Amino acid sequence: MQDTFDILIRNASVVDGSGAPRYSGDIGIRGDRIARIGGLAGERGKLEIDLGGRIAAPGFIDAHTHDDRLMLSNPDMAPKVSQGVTTVVAGNCGISLAPMPQVPQPVTPPLNLLDEDGKWFTFPTFAAYIAQLKATPAATNCALLVGHTTLRVVTMDDLQEPATPRQIERMRGLVREALEAGAIGVSTGLFYEPAIAAPTEEVIAVCQPLKEFDGVYCTHMRNEGDRVVDSLEETFRIGREVGVPVVISHLKVVGEANHGRSQEAIDVIERNMAGQTICMDCYPYTAGSTVLSADRATGSSRVIVSWSKPLPQYAGQDLDAIAKQLGCSQEEAVKRLSPAGGIYFRLAESDVQRILKHDKTMIGSDGLPHDAAPHPRLWGTFPRVLGHYGRLLGLFSLETAIYKMTGLTAKNFGLKDRGVLREGAFADLTLFDAETIDSAATYEKPIAPARGIASVIVNGAVVWQDGKPTGSRPGRVLQRETARAET
Repeated sequence: MQDTFDILIRNASVVDGSGAPRYSGDIGIRGDRIARIGGLAGERGKLEIDLGGRIAAPGFIDAHTHDDRLMLSNPDMAPKVSQGVTTVVAGNCGISLAPMPQVPQPVTPPLNLLDEDGKWFTFPTFAAYIAQLKATPAATNCALLVGHTTLRVVTMDDLQEPATPRQIERMRGLVREALEAGAIGVSTGLFYEPAIAAPTEEVIAVCQPLKEFDGVYCTHMRNEGDRVVDSLEETFRIGREVGVPVVISHLKVVGEANHGRSQEAIDVIERNMAGQTICMDCYPYTAGSTVLSADRATGSSRVIVSWSKPLPQYAGQDLDAIAKQLGCSQEEAVKRLSPAGGIYFRLAESDVQRILKHDKTMIGSDGLPHDAAPHPRLWGTFPRVLGHYGRLLGLFSLETAIYKMTGLTAKNFGLKDRGVLREGAFADLTLFDAETIDSAATYEKPIAPARGIASVIVNGAVVWQDGKPTGSRPGRVLQRETARAET
C-alpha cells in the first residue's frame, strides 16, 4: 500500500481551536496543509504518530512576544516550540528590531531588551529585516509589528519632547514602508521613557497608514496603575481616530492600591467594545518583567534581577539580597546593576484570573528571551494556562483555553488558515497529554521545557520531538488577511 500522507496522526482527541467540544479522529497531513480529518484506519503515512487518545490541537499562537532577534540568533526557537507555540507575534511594546538605519550606541532602553550591544540592529528598513527572516527561517512562524519607540529613536534627537511635524512625517513614512513590506501593525510602549513624551496626537498621526493597510494597533498603555482607566480611554481614542482594531497588551492592574480594579477595567473595555474592535492579551503570572528601575522596584513586593550588564553574577537573585551583599540601599543597588532587567511582583492573583477568564482575552507570554535569568513565562506560559489554570483550578475548559491561544488569536490578528484544525488549514499542530501538561519553569529555575508536550508541527514539519528541537526550520513570515482583503 502506498503512503497517502506525509504525516498521519492516529487516535487523536481533536480540539480544533474553535471552542467546540473535542472529538475522536485521525489527521492526515500532506505538504504544509491538513488534508483529511476523520476515520483514516485504512490509510498510510510516511510518518505515523499514534496519540492513543491524547490531544491534537492547533499550534499555539503567542499573541505578545519580543522574539524579533531570537528568530535570528536562536532559530530553533526552543523556548517557544517546547511549549507548543508555532507562531509568534513580535515587535510589541513599541520595540522592534527594524527599521534601524544606524546602529544606536549605546542602545536606548527599552530597545536593549532585544539586544544590549546593538549588533543585531543592522536592518535599515523593515523590508531588509523580513528578507533576512525569509532567507534564514526560524522553527516558528511570525507576524510582525513595527515599534513606535524604535521609530522615535531613529528619527528624533530629543526623546523627551513631542515629535515635530517633520519627525512625524518621517515616522509615518517608516510605518508605511513596514506595512508594505509585510508588517501587520504598529505597537506602542507609551509606558516607557522614550515614548512618554509622545502625546496622543503624535501616535494618531504616526499610525495613519494603518487604516489603508487594515493593520492593527497594539499598545503597552501609558499607565497600568492608578490611571489605568485614563490609559484605556486614550487607547480607544487612538483606535477610533485611526480607524483600526485595538489590542491591549498584557492587560493588568499594577500596584497594591489597584488590586481588584480589573473588573473596573473590564467594564470600561466592554462598554467600548460596543462601538469598536478591541481585544487584549494576558500572561498567567502575578509578576511582570522589564528594564530594572528604582521606581518600579519601590512599588513591588519582590524584585528579581533578570540580567545585569555590569554585575552579571547577580542575575536570578532578589534585589533586596543583592543590596545587602553590596552594603547599600536598593536604589543604589539599582544604579550599580544598571543597565539591567527586573521581575516585579505587583499583581493580584484574583485580577490575573479575572482577566485570563474573559472571553476576549488571548494568551501572550511577553517573555524576554535574552535575559540571563528570564521570567518563567518565557518557557512556561501556555502549559501553565492549560495545566495550572485549566486542569487544576478549573478556570476554563480545555477547549476554551485552547481557543484563547489559537482560534481567537488567529482571528484577531487576521492570520488566515491558522489557529484551527480543519481540512485545508495549515498544518500547525501541538500534540500533548491533557493530564500532565504544565509548566516546568519556575522563578528559581526559569529555563525548562514544558511537561506533557509530545510533538510540535509547523507547516507540516516536526520541529519538536522527544523533548528537543528536531533542527527543522519551516517558519514563515505571515501576512494579515482581513474580511475586507478577502472580498
